[in-house]
Amino acid sequence: MKLTRKFLGATAVLALTTGAALADPALIYDMGGKFDRSFNEMAFTGATRWAEETGGEFRDIELQSEAQREQAIRRFAESGYNPVVMTGFSMATPLEVVAADYPDTTFVIIDGVVDLPNVRSVIFSEQEGSYLVGLLAGMATETDNVSFVGGMDVPLIRAFACGYAQGAVAANEEVNVIVNYTGTTPAAWNDPVRGSEITAAQISQGSDVVFAAAGGTGVGVLQRAVDDGILSIGVDSNQNYLHPGQVLTSMMKRVDNAVYSAFESGPGMETGLHVMDLAAGGVGWADDEHNAELISDEMRAAVSSAQEAIAAGELAVHDYRSDSSCPISVE
Repeated sequence: MKLTRKFLGATAVLALTTGAALADPALIYDMGGKFDRSFNEMAFTGATRWAEETGGEFRDIELQSEAQREQAIRRFAESGYNPVVMTGFSMATPLEVVAADYPDTTFVIIDGVVDLPNVRSVIFSEQEGSYLVGLLAGMATETDNVSFVGGMDVPLIRAFACGYAQGAVAANEEVNVIVNYTGTTPAAWNDPVRGSEITAAQISQGSDVVFAAAGGTGVGVLQRAVDDGILSIGVDSNQNYLHPGQVLTSMMKRVDNAVYSAFESGPGMETGLHVMDLAAGGVGWADDEHNAELISDEMRAAVSSAQEAIAAGELAVHDYRSDSSCPISVE
């Protein structure tokens, strides 16, 4: 098996040999770092799985600033990497500029949409997975108060919050859902201290189950939940193992599968919009040995029933991004 080749900074990207016909894939992580134990790490997991199974090689980079977004995409394209995969909606604007300049390179953006013939745009139905973990929160709470800590206050994260609130209320009509966001800039994805502070404030309001959809910031949320003796819910990757017996579940967002598929399909992949919903296995919830004692048979049955109804189109979970509204307040 060949080892994967990895870049850890922008300097390495700038040193790439222009014009090299490498035909290897490349991966650009969003702010927060490769090992955020969440969104970016799921992307890395998918790329690594592809490399281990195929013996292929890939390049990757962790961005250190907003200014490096366009620069990283352009340098990978110039150097012959194909496809070039990137994570995060903030990559959409620079990708629109670069992709038009490299029509023979295939680009993939995860969590963003760019309408160009050489771009695959992958989005997830986060609200569906969030509904499922909301059901569990509504059934697990003993105070009738649950909470949500979002990262950057954007429609994507409000979709998480809205689905979570709908699920919680569906399980428990008396539940109160407390919603806060970490910030309005990309720094919101990597501020565990602030995440801990927000969680502490929510606990003071009675929350005994908190769902974090905040990238690396969520690590602080989960730790505060442990310190104060409440349950937490992880996001993107399966975070149950971080605090066994105290993470109720994790809302799984299969970014790893999106990256793996892109690498496996290669430059000739089908482009356009790809939606990874619950029916397609794009989202779900984590049920394993680390949370087994927290999930009752009744809870498991309720989630299973909801999964089947959502997948069959019998239960529609509102998508905040469709009209910037939510049946349950997430302000």
